[in-house]
Amino acid sequence: MSAKRRWLLPEAIEDLLPAEARQVEILRRRLLDAFARSGYEFVAPPLLEYVESLLTGSGHDMDLRTFKLVDQASGRTLGLRADITPQVARIDAHLLNRRGVARLCYCGSVLHTLPASLLASREPLQIGAELYGHAGIEADIEIVRLLAQALALCEIPPARIDVGHIGIFRALAESAGLSGDARKELFAVLQAKDASSLREIVAGVAEPARSALLALPECYGAADTLAAAAKRLPDVPAIRSALGDLHRVAEALPGLPLSFDLADLRGYHYHSGIVFAAYSAGSPGAIALGGRYDQVGASFGRGRPATGFSLDLRELARLAPPSAGKGGILAPWIEDTELQTTIEKLRAGGETVVIALPGHEGTWREAGCDRALARRGPDWIIEPLKED
Repeated sequence: MSAKRRWLLPEAIEDLLPAEARQVEILRRRLLDAFARSGYEFVAPPLLEYVESLLTGSGHDMDLRTFKLVDQASGRTLGLRADITPQVARIDAHLLNRRGVARLCYCGSVLHTLPASLLASREPLQIGAELYGHAGIEADIEIVRLLAQALALCEIPPARIDVGHIGIFRALAESAGLSGDARKELFAVLQAKDASSLREIVAGVAEPARSALLALPECYGAADTLAAAAKRLPDVPAIRSALGDLHRVAEALPGLPLSFDLADLRGYHYHSGIVFAAYSAGSPGAIALGGRYDQVGASFGRGRPATGFSLDLRELARLAPPSAGKGGILAPWIEDTELQTTIEKLRAGGETVVIALPGHEGTWREAGCDRALARRGPDWIIEPLKED
């Protein structure tokens, strides 16, 4: 490899340079502190696990997105995590082992074999919150509210938050008697909102399931969509319960830009109830994903109700307005006790103080300094940095 190409990174893998890294760290601290104030305890799962643990309950899509390697110590296959949520579910199920509600949050890098979209990174910095142990809709409402608060803290107002319910599709697919392969095909067609293909797939399905499946892509909009959907879908307990949950969400969160999409089956093999996705005007895709995933806990041998959401801090840093911050203060290289005391007091007060190593005049602005410490008479004072 030529010398000029040795520094190149793999496709869709990027460094974070100082300004972006600073923005990411500011948002990370802001969000984790907010989660902590709501009772969410921080956990830090490992980057590497046995692959069967990482992929438990996560479905085929996550298998394809996971980097795998052989552990030289055990000979078993390891995976580099592509999603932290199953790891947190494992921690709740087997390490904490609490009887009541557990609120957990996390932040860390994940790796994807391929980027999720054309402009996405293969190394998202995933941050999220999960609530375990409560099966009621109250937990889902808390999680959606916490997501909205997180976006507000990042100064990224959501254009809309789409909310759906996997239970409606599951009930209709079951009543239609569709096989596993037919369900997968139907799932893909509904996600694409391909009306002509949908008509072909359900042509042989008996009523009322056929008409209900055809109506799903049209069940999209504001809260009044739910009342209209109730008239078009079969009045069976599973669908009645799912629509009731969606009504509760709408009533509990009136100030949020909620929309309801009964054909949004994102994470069909992973989620088990309410699902949601937040969108911003500055991004072509969803900036946050979440929902209920009770089966994952059951896959770990301890069936715990679970709901949560995750975001990519890299994407948030790109969308959020730059965080204002003061520049650093340049201090001369002098072995002076009074100067050192002044520097320590400034740093303790939150200022950045950079020591000017000898021989680098004219370069300190690019190092982030806009002020300087200078002795004026008996005192050290701060004045504007004089540098071309």
